[in-house]
Amino acid sequence: MNLLKLRKMLQEFLLEDIGEQDVTSQSIFPLEQTSQGVFIAKDSGIISGLTIIKEAYQLLDPSIKVEQRFSDGDLVSVGDTIATVSGPTAHLLTGERVILNLVQRMSGIATVTHKCVEALNDPSIHICDTRKTIPGLRMLDKYAVVSGGGRNHRFGLYDGVMIKDNHIAYCGSITKAVQAVRERIGHMVKIEVETENAEEVLEAVNAGADVIMFDNRSPEEVKEFTQFVPKGIITEASGGITLDNLATYSGTGVQYISLGFLTHSAKALDISLQVKEGNKKSY
Repeated sequence: MNLLKLRKMLQEFLLEDIGEQDVTSQSIFPLEQTSQGVFIAKDSGIISGLTIIKEAYQLLDPSIKVEQRFSDGDLVSVGDTIATVSGPTAHLLTGERVILNLVQRMSGIATVTHKCVEALNDPSIHICDTRKTIPGLRMLDKYAVVSGGGRNHRFGLYDGVMIKDNHIAYCGSITKAVQAVRERIGHMVKIEVETENAEEVLEAVNAGADVIMFDNRSPEEVKEFTQFVPKGIITEASGGITLDNLATYSGTGVQYISLGFLTHSAKALDISLQVKEGNKKSY
């Protein structure tokens, strides 16, 4: 995770929430009053985004101390202390909601990704994400997928070519679309082609695609189509694959399975901040 980008994001998120001031916390607690707090897991799952706790509090108040009890990718159980914090009570509470919103979301994504890896139970196939992320949170969403044992697909429209059905329809054919892209991009950019039947798979192979996706295909079709793809071309299955039917794609020979629901439908992992009474200095 890019720390410079993370700090900029957190600054914007905190400013959105705080505005001019936290009128509640700052009205109740003088800055001289300090407390300790613990982030507690209220669900079991895979934790992700712990760096956010430290970085967000550092932006609010560099005097706040943070101690992590787990690392990203670790399994936490109900009641586990994920991290402890200590510092001015007002600032601990001011940062609470932004931090929890992000860590809970990221941990939910990591948890569902881990469940998918376990359900598939095929180390020859990698679970990966898609671009179906919340705008502005893509870096965090995709980091969370990796925390859960998955891999990242392209990060945006800029780092990989993906020729989909509409591109093919407007261009006229897979061959024409691949040829047009090859004439304009550098040799470092891979070209992926979305296919729906055996004829399209063979056309994508002959056109020189680097990655071939089998879109909305059954496990039987995926297994059949992989036989048409020579070594050196990466294969991917996507569309219509859920946690419930994921195991049926084990052993199909495909190399990647991309799942949009990892990021667009993940349930947040329940985490809370419990603040313990601290010290109030005389002033």
